[in-house]
Amino acid sequence: MTAWPLASVALIAGASLAAGLLMLQERVDRMAGALLACAGVVGLLSAWLLVGEASRASGVPALLLAALVLFPAALWAYPRPRWRHPLDFVLGVLLVSPGVVAVLTSDDLGVVASMAVLAGVVLVAQTWWRLERATGAERRALLWSSLALGSAVLCCLVLTFLVRDPDGLVLAVAVAPLAAVPAAMAIGVLRPEIVEVRGLVVNVGVFVVLGVGYIAAFVGLVSLVELLRGDAPTQAALAVIGLLGAIAYHPAETRLRSVIDQLLFGDRPDPLDAATKVVGRMSDDPTTALQLIREHLALPHVALVRDGEVVAASGAEVPHTRRLPVATSDGHAVELVVGLRPGDLRLPDGDAHVLRLVAPLLVQILRAEQLAADVQASRSQAIAVIAEERRRLRRDLHDGLGPALTGIAFSIDAARNTLPGDPAGARGLLADVRQDTAEAIAQIRGLVYGMRPPALDELGLGPALRQQAAGLRRNDGELLPVGFRIDDDLPGLPAAVEVAAYRIVMEALTNVARHTCAAHATVRLAAPDGQGLEVEVCDDGAPRAAWTAGVGITSMHERAAEVGGSLTAGPTPTGGCVLARLPITGESGLAGPSSSP
Repeated sequence: MTAWPLASVALIAGASLAAGLLMLQERVDRMAGALLACAGVVGLLSAWLLVGEASRASGVPALLLAALVLFPAALWAYPRPRWRHPLDFVLGVLLVSPGVVAVLTSDDLGVVASMAVLAGVVLVAQTWWRLERATGAERRALLWSSLALGSAVLCCLVLTFLVRDPDGLVLAVAVAPLAAVPAAMAIGVLRPEIVEVRGLVVNVGVFVVLGVGYIAAFVGLVSLVELLRGDAPTQAALAVIGLLGAIAYHPAETRLRSVIDQLLFGDRPDPLDAATKVVGRMSDDPTTALQLIREHLALPHVALVRDGEVVAASGAEVPHTRRLPVATSDGHAVELVVGLRPGDLRLPDGDAHVLRLVAPLLVQILRAEQLAADVQASRSQAIAVIAEERRRLRRDLHDGLGPALTGIAFSIDAARNTLPGDPAGARGLLADVRQDTAEAIAQIRGLVYGMRPPALDELGLGPALRQQAAGLRRNDGELLPVGFRIDDDLPGLPAAVEVAAYRIVMEALTNVARHTCAAHATVRLAAPDGQGLEVEVCDDGAPRAAWTAGVGITSMHERAAEVGGSLTAGPTPTGGCVLARLPITGESGLAGPSSSP
């Protein structure tokens, strides 16, 4: 045996040893890993023995032991050994027995060749039987080993039959692809998801069929031209035949891929028809919409991811996916994650186009769902505010006004009983009743003011603020001058927004009067876009460090949040400023619109 084939033997043996040790280290399919490692060691030993003339007698049996006994045994035990089923056991015996006979008769080349052919036939039958029964991870592993073994054997046969090889170089090149078999076995049990193996099977099948067909067509046309001309075709004729083959390759490849794909994995939907059905039946629920997309495009898995979080998904997750970014206007990073079908190495262009068409609809569904959630949260907040207000009214009525009215009733009874015998005492009791009644009326006014300042209904927002601000005094006892800038075209405000604006302004002015040395304050009310009310209260006090949120600032934030608005408060280079933005349309208030200020 020349040096080149020995180099291929060493390459295959080294790959087997490495794959076997890796499988043993990772503790997966230890039996197949041990057999592969043994085959690698024996194969390297046989290559070393075959180098020397004196040891060739023992080198050949060692090579046959590795190639026809240990290596087939590893394939039988891969991805896990099966001997309980009678047919599995029989196939295992038939797979190893020819190799044992070949080792014992290593000096008879005819017997060795016959045993190798028999082992190959049994290996094909055993692989087919295992593929028919295997599912899931076991089937993927078998597909990996079968693909590598079939491709390597095909390359070996083609090169051996087509090229003369006096030096053994072609034989070495033909045998070398067998080194991919142990590598594929390791991948099949350790990282089967690295590539969609079924897609590789389709691609290899298309390539083999087209290659064989192209060679057959080329040889047939050349023979036909030679028969018609009576001699060998010219270079021009060969070029024309090659050109015709090149022109026909792509259409044939597309059609053949479709046929093999359909035979292996069934019909695929038409993308245009699927897009029409999806758009026509799109649901308001993102999960239902994704299920519709998945069913019409026959995809195994579809998910919608926003900012790295899955917000909706349909179908079972698969190892191989593709991500399609979706453009949004709200700054969120949205992606459509699509699981590849069996046999697909990439997402088909037609499916990708359909998904890009429906992706904006999915974004709108997400946006509508978010808005609905916001509305629900706003309603829940409104209900909570109403419940809290009712609790406060109940407490004030029960603890304050109720006892006061009860005392008034008892005092009237006492005055009525005292009047005939002690008119002076009765007059004193009635005076107390008068005082208690006045206090009860004050409490009622306080309750009414707590719900809604009466001045808002009597004067409107602007005049009510001016009236209330006119009496504000600073810590030094001086009145606080307050300027007002209120738009003349201010729209009618919902009652809740009107109350919130009133409370925020008065709380902000109170804070200016109590906690600053400001000489002047300014109140601005405007609705620049007609959709929201801007409430701004600024003062010219000395700039301070960042404000600490106390009861007043917290109260203003709560007032703004109750109507779905926002508020910022803090120092400025010229003093301090509170700015609130309150929505005046949609779900902004708890009551209907009030009169204009």
